[in-house]
Amino acid sequence: MTGNHHDAEDLVQSAPIKVVPTWGRIKDHPESYVRQVLARESVNRWRGRRWREVTSDAVPETAHHDSTDRVALLEDLRRLSPRQRAVLVLRYFDDLTEADTASALGISEGTVKSHARAALTRLRHQQSGEEQSAVTT
Repeated sequence: MTGNHHDAEDLVQSAPIKVVPTWGRIKDHPESYVRQVLARESVNRWRGRRWREVTSDAVPETAHHDSTDRVALLEDLRRLSPRQRAVLVLRYFDDLTEADTASALGISEGTVKSHARAALTRLRHQQSGEEQSAVTT
């Protein structure tokens, strides 16, 4: 959901601060509550970071690796918006329904569908663009 191993560790460490006060109510079925806390905290983290983004006139050089598909997929996922990435992780990695994903992120089911469709389309374009550029070189 975070697109970064270190941010994920920070997120997991900060989640208990939100969960512990409500543990008495959720101790029988904590998974959905904890998942929702993680999703919301992830969104709050990237909302707070927007002011730190630095614009540039030049596109930074990207390293192209001859490594596994997993590394390439992770790089492509990092190029998605945080909300699109969160939708894909919750829908396809955590195998949540559209309704559960919408509830966890605090958005409508229609927004989940549109973000998933847009993210998958963008991933397809990124992969086909890289394949085409590899063929032309």
